[in-house]
Amino acid sequence: MYQQNLAGLLARRTGSFYSLPPRAYSELAAAQSSGDDNPNFFAMVEGFFDRGASIVEDKLVEELKTRESADNKRKRVCGILKIIKPCNHVLSLSFPIKRDSGEWEVVEGYRAQHSQHRMPCKGGIRYSMDVSVDEVKALASLMTYKCAVVDVPFGGAKAGVKINPRKYSDNELEKITRRFTVELAKKGFIGSGIDVPAPDMGTGEREMSWIADTFATTMGYNDINAHACVTGKPISQGGIHGRISATGRGVFHGIENFVNEAAYMGKLGMCPGFRDKTFVVQANGTIVGFPKSSPYDGSILEADCDILIPAAGEKQLTKRNAPNVKAKVPLLSSAAGIIAEGANGPTTPEADRIFLDRNILVIPDLYLNAGGVTVSYFEWLKNLNHVSYGRLTFKYERDSNYHLLMSVQESLERKFGKHGGTIPIVPTSEFQARIAGASEKDIVHSGLAFTMERSARQIMRTASTFQLGLDLRTAAYVNAIEKVFQVYAEAGLIFT
Repeated sequence: MYQQNLAGLLARRTGSFYSLPPRAYSELAAAQSSGDDNPNFFAMVEGFFDRGASIVEDKLVEELKTRESADNKRKRVCGILKIIKPCNHVLSLSFPIKRDSGEWEVVEGYRAQHSQHRMPCKGGIRYSMDVSVDEVKALASLMTYKCAVVDVPFGGAKAGVKINPRKYSDNELEKITRRFTVELAKKGFIGSGIDVPAPDMGTGEREMSWIADTFATTMGYNDINAHACVTGKPISQGGIHGRISATGRGVFHGIENFVNEAAYMGKLGMCPGFRDKTFVVQANGTIVGFPKSSPYDGSILEADCDILIPAAGEKQLTKRNAPNVKAKVPLLSSAAGIIAEGANGPTTPEADRIFLDRNILVIPDLYLNAGGVTVSYFEWLKNLNHVSYGRLTFKYERDSNYHLLMSVQESLERKFGKHGGTIPIVPTSEFQARIAGASEKDIVHSGLAFTMERSARQIMRTASTFQLGLDLRTAAYVNAIEKVFQVYAEAGLIFT
């Protein structure tokens, strides 16, 4: 019923295309214009949203369980889609700090809350000179869709402070972080049930610890859940094992789920699995733990590889360099490769179109780099529960496993040990590693792997249902839109 190809859907009359206002059409055209090699980031994300909304609109209308007429059902669906799209709140602020030199400086900061369909809002805080209102709005909207894709019950948010952290001392960075936290708290933009930041570019565990301490000793001094106001904290401050590696581990699992899928690898002319495949990773830092990795002399995005992972920043792959991306199998001229978006928004709409035309599989950002927010969700739950994962069950599981082995051994000896001999049960190395029970890190890694696998299957089913081929980005947006829409539709709109 819903199996329509993308070209056919986009060719429909505009009257049924989710009734975009004229400004949105112009923004979409500007973002996807063949002459624009540097589209507006927020308009770019909105353009991807519009593409997904246009495809799923009919399905949403048909499945809407109300007693309205067909015409009013479509109006309701289009109205909810309009509600989902924009940022709900954007806070722009400035505050002074005294530098170590005695000079005074005014610092700019922003926090965007894209959606409150689920609470709290969730999104990182980045320290960068490239921070702008447009960037935090775009990243906040991506967070909404990212959380929906991996079934994490948060609304999307993002914050940025316009500084170069390398040019400030530790003392100055602490002043900036604590003051920014106070400003967010004064306006109701932080709290365990309201808005929960996390690390991003230029920030880490240290900054998150400062945020938690500042909030807990000021606005949250009488809140037992105060330290749940932020995730990505050190373990001693309520953090969780596995959070630092979560984003990278999520990228690995995301690639793994598609690389091991024979149907997709067949379309690319590749064999399933990681064997004999080469990777190129574009990153802001070094790759720890890979002794064979080395810096690349030239344009890293145009290097020969099977799988290209842009993991540095937004709008790295554009109309200009997309034709030169060599993510393919060198020995098979008909084979295409894989682009795995480790960063947020690394591919412009024009580049995305070029990759689809070249039969290159793009694993989209709103799925692939959701590992961080998934494990942040586990940390938030840990803070609300006030107990570490595994603490209540670790010894019980360990004892149960040993009793299981002893029971099997005794049963075998009763049946086959007629001469009183013993029949030792020797566990495999894999079982021996698990026999002691699951630690917090084991539980986190397992939960992340399950989340990424389940979400990949959802994206694959959607791509198949709507005959989207290799267009996984649109399939992921359709999934996100359906889930966010369901919340609005079932909660009702009486206060809007």
